[in-house]
Amino acid sequence: MHEILILIIVLAVVFDIANGWHDCANAIATVVSTKVLSPMVAVSLAAGMNILGAFLTTAVAKTVGTGIVAPLAITNVVIISALLSAILWNIITILMGLPVSSSHALFGGIAGAAMAHGGTGILNTGGIVKILTSLLISPVIGIIFGYLFMKLILYLFGHLPPGTISKYFGRLQILSSSLMAFGHGSNDAQKAMGIITMALVSGGVLTSVEVPKWVILICAAAMGFGTLFGGWKIIKTLGVKMLKLEPIHGFAAETSSTAIIIAASHWGLPVSTTHVVSTAILGVGATKRLSAVRWGIAGKIVLAWVLTLPVCIGMAWGIQRLLVSYHIG
Repeated sequence: MHEILILIIVLAVVFDIANGWHDCANAIATVVSTKVLSPMVAVSLAAGMNILGAFLTTAVAKTVGTGIVAPLAITNVVIISALLSAILWNIITILMGLPVSSSHALFGGIAGAAMAHGGTGILNTGGIVKILTSLLISPVIGIIFGYLFMKLILYLFGHLPPGTISKYFGRLQILSSSLMAFGHGSNDAQKAMGIITMALVSGGVLTSVEVPKWVILICAAAMGFGTLFGGWKIIKTLGVKMLKLEPIHGFAAETSSTAIIIAASHWGLPVSTTHVVSTAILGVGATKRLSAVRWGIAGKIVLAWVLTLPVCIGMAWGIQRLLVSYHIG
């Protein structure tokens, strides 16, 4: 039993590293593409802020630990299968340069493996509705906030010379990028915390879904470590291919995204930071002109988003069946 728990913790840490690697672009794509910071400085700053953000709250971890399925209703094989499917999908999409949601991948994995174990009746319908609602609505809010906040900035500062705007918003973008990384840590790092806590409850080590301090620490460190790798292909997709950004646009996208993500973390809602940032960039870009956004690239990103849940549900279901057939766990 302890060996299985150790394996789950290791896999959760690997998922967190992959998540940080994959989602590094969320915090630094704009600040790198606008040349406000060098890539390595931006990555190092984001890693540190990711770690700090992970200590903000554990509300999201508790939602993850109980929202999809009750911990006592599943086995460790279910959790292992969910993590493996999410890690595989993260790696595949990193190599393709697609900024998909690690959150969707993990939730799809949990749902698929749980259904393979106990059928659809095992799922927590109310929790799933809450999670899916937050995941689906947050990108819509992202594009609206991005558009409106950019419009407000242009109304207040649009009369200034372009050189002055770039100078001051370049400095402000360092702050907004740091806060974005902090917000990312406050929401995404908790997903692995929730998985580990779920495994500890399922294995009888804990009696309630209360995240231990050591779990917070290792998940924060793993997220920060993963961020140091930098998802360079995804950074290029978000910060260059989808829209040509200037410091004022980067500041608007990051600030509006951060407000949404930190609010969601406070309320225990697991959102996709990737989706929020991507749609905020689209909203900001739409204030220039609709043709400024490369909608072909955006369409490919949306297609990858749509595929994430069903692909991860299917992979996790298959992995769980395979592990059970070989009497693993």
